[in-house]
Amino acid sequence: MSSYIVAALYKFVHLPDYADLRDPLLNCLLGHKVRGSLLLAEEGINGTIAGNRSDLDAVLAHIKSDPRFSDLVHKESTATEVPFYRTKVKLKKEIVTMGIARVDPNQKVGAYVKPENWNELISDPDVLVIDTRNDYEHELGTFKGAIDPGIKTFREFPGYIQNNLDIKKHKKVAMFCTGGIRCEKSTSYLRTLGFENVYHLEGGIIKYLEKVSKEESLWFGECFVFDNRVSLIHDLDEGHREICHGCRRALSEQDKKTPEYELGVSCPRCFDKQTPKRQQAYRERQYQMELAEERSTIHMGAPQK
Repeated sequence: MSSYIVAALYKFVHLPDYADLRDPLLNCLLGHKVRGSLLLAEEGINGTIAGNRSDLDAVLAHIKSDPRFSDLVHKESTATEVPFYRTKVKLKKEIVTMGIARVDPNQKVGAYVKPENWNELISDPDVLVIDTRNDYEHELGTFKGAIDPGIKTFREFPGYIQNNLDIKKHKKVAMFCTGGIRCEKSTSYLRTLGFENVYHLEGGIIKYLEKVSKEESLWFGECFVFDNRVSLIHDLDEGHREICHGCRRALSEQDKKTPEYELGVSCPRCFDKQTPKRQQAYRERQYQMELAEERSTIHMGAPQK
């Protein structure tokens, strides 16, 4: 039986006093032993947290006690083991970093498409479907026919749009991401460029995997998540991947059978990109993690998302 409830949440809302919200929120998280990371910025809140049912509900109630978050919607999944090692509340310039100041989803955004209607939309041959996630997320799984922009970070996405999309040619554009925040900001950006028929998957891939059955699904593969579960599959079950602690890429069983793979140290993608000093540091970290596991404690140097 799953021991932890994982709540992914975000909301674009004007928060001129966002810095003042940090300490009370952090104290609430710590007081209820809820782990994970939340980001606060002038444009809103974003993050993923996990805990038992009652403690998580208490934290969500604390957040929603601020009238600006009263209608905040979160997405839930479960984890069999602790999905985060630490608790953090960070202050940022953006809750999802695009680097374009004029983008404001509260002012202009694309049309929300419910998961139940997503298949019909992306099956339209006139619709250009774009995965707004990073390349290492896309390689684990994506929707049928979706374009991979090949970006390393979301900050690169505006450049991809400018170099590859034509407002006269691409009349309908649909975008998606893990939980909805990146594609919401992406559609807002396209609207500022003059694109009119812009759509995004409401609730992101997570909500789609929850709502759409495997038999009807146009999703292939696993969905990368930024916590210790690594990936999710249909019905929001945990996937079948592990993370490389050297480069943070998700590993397949085939990756783990290669001579370049070393638990906690490297994989085929990064084994030749590490200095001997870095490799030794990773080996020491792995050793300390194994000691902590034997003692039924958590090594605070353990890698996290």
